This record gives sequence, structure tokens and C-alpha cells, in this order.
Amino acid sequence: MASPNSNPTTTLGDMTRFAEMRKRLWFLLGALVVYRVGTFIPVPGIDAARFAAFFSTQQGTLLGIFNMFSGGALQRFSILALNVMPYITASIIVQMMSMVVPSWSQIRKEGESGRRKLMQYTRYGTVALAAFQGFGAAVAIQHSGGNLVTTPGPQFLIVATLSITTGTLFLMWLGEQITERGIGNGITMIIVAGIVAGLPRAIGSTLEMVRSGEMNPLIVLMIVVVVVAVTLFCVYVERAQRRIQVNYAKRQVGRRMMQGQSTHLPFKLNMAGVIPPIFASSLLVFPATVAQFFGNSPNPNVWQRILQKVAATLNYGQPLHVILYAVLIIGFAFFYVALVYDARDTAENLKKAGAFIPGIRPGQQTGEYLDRVLSRLTLWGGLYIMAVCLLPEIIRMVNPSVPFQFGGTSLLIIVVGVMDFVAQTQSHLMSHQYEGLMKKASLKGIGSKK
Repeated sequence: MASPNSNPTTTLGDMTRFAEMRKRLWFLLGALVVYRVGTFIPVPGIDAARFAAFFSTQQGTLLGIFNMFSGGALQRFSILALNVMPYITASIIVQMMSMVVPSWSQIRKEGESGRRKLMQYTRYGTVALAAFQGFGAAVAIQHSGGNLVTTPGPQFLIVATLSITTGTLFLMWLGEQITERGIGNGITMIIVAGIVAGLPRAIGSTLEMVRSGEMNPLIVLMIVVVVVAVTLFCVYVERAQRRIQVNYAKRQVGRRMMQGQSTHLPFKLNMAGVIPPIFASSLLVFPATVAQFFGNSPNPNVWQRILQKVAATLNYGQPLHVILYAVLIIGFAFFYVALVYDARDTAENLKKAGAFIPGIRPGQQTGEYLDRVLSRLTLWGGLYIMAVCLLPEIIRMVNPSVPFQFGGTSLLIIVVGVMDFVAQTQSHLMSHQYEGLMKKASLKGIGSKK
């Protein structure tokens, strides 16, 4: 029962606010449960027992890392084996095309209608990439030996390709529904759920190794300390900003003279987010995967021996893999920031609004200044991503017995995803609070008129 001093409008606003938040949270939870169920539905025609036995030999390789991103779906060769990687790749390709191709660039400037059209192109690209990658995976498994396919042939290739493509499109749709009707970015939440789902097994296997004497308890303590330290470091860096002061000159709006105001442009240190390590991992995993599948033979020929050499060279933890991974992360950090943020457009918009950066001439010089700032931030942000992602690989190179499943790219994705989830939760709560205040103000206005 409400107290006599309580305001009915505020109480109603609180009830509405929390009711919608519960609805969004339940929808997010239900969608993630559906996703987890889908990871246990195998592609028709796969011998699950033999494929699981084959995949158990791939732990600690690139296939094992990709399986971690998919929440174990690849290990079971589920219909969701590709996860949302084709969608992420298609998104980056469409964004790149919208910056390079003039006609696509014009579409990008059309506002909401242009955004919907580019999203449609992204979906078409996802279909094409999922079909191509699904067909390649089906062919590789069929020719890998070990009788992994119960009835090999064209029928299996068609069914497997359609199943994997359909599963990827379903995940794309589910991610969009989470973004619209749940909380957080749907694609990121799906990846985070897949990684978190594998943590209990990883922790259990680590404790089992300690119990059996295969691992020193001091190593486990060291892992815990490193994980906590890296998590705190990631949270600190992800919250770091470079604020550029922006002043607005006096301007006349109608009959009123508006005084000059001062604000700032907030630039995150890590503006690329988790896209560089995800895209770099996807780019490295496919040549190594193809080499491992097609080169897997008891009596290899010359080409198969070359593929085996390539797979061994590009394997997780090898020096060449570490170098390529580091270079790709830095490169994709610059590439992605250049795609999503145009400093020249920002400079033109500031000039049209009568705003300027102190000490910098509006227009071209402002754009060049923002470019320099973004380049420095992207360099440090890329080095930060590279350091976090390469830490577990460096530790495993020093001590191969360390089962460091809790760091690197997975930890970075979890931190960024959770921080985005918390930020959007606060945003939803604040929006309802403002709506309650506006209703309260309007009711007071009606009462004063009476």
C-alpha cells in the first residue's frame, strides 16, 4: 500500500519502468536459452561420436579457439557451427563498400532509409558467406577421413550447407530481436553467451588437473591473479576517453541571441571494440582449418604434406600465428575506425553548427586535427587489444601446460559485452525516469491552469 505522501504518478512510473525492464530481461534470457539449445542440434548425416572423438584432438588449436566462440557448436558440428561470424564479416564488407563505392556512400547518407537498405545488403552478404563457408566445411569434413559422415555424397553436402546457412540466418535474426526487444547488442550477447557457456567445463577440467596432480596449485593461483588483473585493466581502458573541447560561438536563433556554450567530443581509447580480434581470428582460422582437414591422411601425398606444414605453422601458439595475429589486430583496428568514423564529416558538421575547437581553424584544419587524434588513439587502442589478446598465447609458449582458457579475446569480449549491457540497462532506466518526470510536470501544469 502506498504511503499518504507518495505521489501516484511516481509510483505508476516506477511500476511501468520495472515491468518493461523485467520483460526485456526475460526476453534476453529466453533468446539465449534458444541459442544454447540450437548449439546441440547436429547437422544431419554427421556421426556425432566419431566427430567428437576427432575434435578432441583439436583442443588448443585454432579450431578449439573458434569452437570457444561458437559455444561448443563447432565441436558438435551443430547447425549453429558458424555462429554469427558470417554476419560480422558481411557487416564489415558492407561498411567498407559504403565508404569506397560512391553509390553506396550516397545510400549511407540517406538517414534511416539508407541504414535499412545497407542492412538488407548485409543480410544478403550473410547468406552468401554462410552458404560458402558451410559448403566448404561440409566438403572438408567429408574428405577428412575417419568416416565422420554416415552417408557421404552430394545429398550430404546439400543438406549440410542448407542446415548451416539456415542456422546462421536464424542467429542473425535472433540477434536483431535481442537488440530491438531485449537489452544489449544482440550479436555481442550471443558471442558472450557462447564463451561463458564454456567456462564451467574449463574451470572443472582445471580443478581436475589439480586434483590428479597434473598441475601445480600455484599455477592455478597465478591464473586467477592474471585474470583479475587483466579484467580490471580492460574495464579501466574501456572507460578511458579523450575529450576534445568544442566551443559554440554566439548565434541568433529567431529573435533571441544565444550565448556561446562549451562542450566536448568524447573519443574512446578503444574505438574499434572487439571487432579487430574477432575478424583477425576468423581470417586466420579458415586457411588453417582447410589445411588441417584436407591434409589429414595416413598416407599423405605431396600436396597434403604441404597442407600439414601450413596447418602446423599457422597453429595456435606458433610464432608465425602470433605475429600474423598481432599485425592483423593493429591493421583491422585502423581499418574499422576509418570505416565507422569520418573526421572530415565531423569537422563539416561542427562548422555548420558554428562550433570550433580552440586554437584550430574550422573546416579542413579541424578535420586534420581530428584525424591525428584518432590515429594516436587507434594506435594505443590497437596495442591494448593486441596485448590482451596475445597474453594467453605468450603464456602458453612459455609454459604449454597452462590451460589459459580465461584470457585474451574471450575475456575482452566478455568485458565489452557486459559493460555495454550495463550501459544500456542504465539508459533504459533513465529514459523511463525522464518520461515519469515529464508526465509529472504536465500534470502540475494542468493543475496550475485550473
